[in-house]
Amino acid sequence: MLTKITGGITAPQGFKAAGVHAGIKKNGIEDIGIIYSTVPTAAAAKFTTNKMVAAPVLVSREAVSQGKVRAIVVNSGCANACTGNQGLTDARTMAHKTAELLNLNDYEVLVASTGVIGVPLPMDKVTAGISQAAAALSENGYEAMLSAIMTTDTFPKSCAYEFTLGGKPCKIAGIAKGAGMIHPNMATMLSFITTDVAIAPDLLNQALSQAVELSYNMISVDGDTSTNDTVAVLANGQAGNKLIAAAGSQDYQEFYSALQTVCTELAQLVVRDGEGATKFLEINVTGAAHFADAKCAAMAIAKSPLVKTAFFGQDPNWGRILCAVGYSGAKTQLDKTSLAIGDLTIVVDGHGVAGFETAKLKEIMAAKDIAITVNLGQGEAAATVWTCDFSYEYVKINGEYTT
Repeated sequence: MLTKITGGITAPQGFKAAGVHAGIKKNGIEDIGIIYSTVPTAAAAKFTTNKMVAAPVLVSREAVSQGKVRAIVVNSGCANACTGNQGLTDARTMAHKTAELLNLNDYEVLVASTGVIGVPLPMDKVTAGISQAAAALSENGYEAMLSAIMTTDTFPKSCAYEFTLGGKPCKIAGIAKGAGMIHPNMATMLSFITTDVAIAPDLLNQALSQAVELSYNMISVDGDTSTNDTVAVLANGQAGNKLIAAAGSQDYQEFYSALQTVCTELAQLVVRDGEGATKFLEINVTGAAHFADAKCAAMAIAKSPLVKTAFFGQDPNWGRILCAVGYSGAKTQLDKTSLAIGDLTIVVDGHGVAGFETAKLKEIMAAKDIAITVNLGQGEAAATVWTCDFSYEYVKINGEYTT
């Protein structure tokens, strides 16, 4: 049983954090953060599949392959992407500086950056900020750390839970940032998870892969996959539970359930904070031949600008939803497809329901949280994707992002 707790990313035993303003961002908000485990960890991470991969992702891929990460250093305000060899050198410098200050090896440090693409890091400010953050590390530094990873986010995204394994109280916590350029593929924008559970590195990686697939990989704000997407989890074993060493064990299943809960909650918070979003849309596709088909159809709906703008304007133009399903690539037949929005059935076996109340549909579309359910009539598989609407504000934010 999971119990929600306070304490943020440092709620699990043995973790410290800090966030400081180094001057990368002009608004005076924290822009350098560090998460640190006081003892060795098992580590796992997933990264963007965008081929225009950012320098910090390249450095972090190398580090996590060692499986012994103890610190994560993050900057916001500059993505350090498309910055050539200098960007790679700068990312390595961030890892080295952090490792030096914390008496670690360079490969024990993950590096992450977020912000504008194509701009070099102001390394004098970055290294000074890392020094300040390392000196400020504490169990109370979780709020400042969370602030340090935010860019266009309008609210912080964090959660923490306690649960029991073999009679030992265990904790897991996570933070995330992201509001735009959200369409993950094997990762999300930036998300970091800590836990004091003892688990074998290969099983931690397996659990993260499974959890990511059903959480971060099931959201979309605007269909754009970032160059910097990273989700990482550190497990330091300080809870004292018996090492989880078998995927079929009850302890593994309970840990995985906790991890998936954290990932799903954070993923949904990212969607709720979608740039300019006014509505949270849950898209359920059922009756698919395979999970891949269900996800494909749901993602097509989630990414459709016509669907998203219709929900923003509360326009009952439901044909846009079926149109997206039709071009998604999922196996589907019109005469077997049904559609409901909220509790209102609109289409059955490919035909619009005669006499359904347009006024009722507009009322449903006026709500902040709306469920869309499509039954493909092809099998038993299902998938759920979370997205948001497109508003005038989304265009304004992204039309002025660097100015």
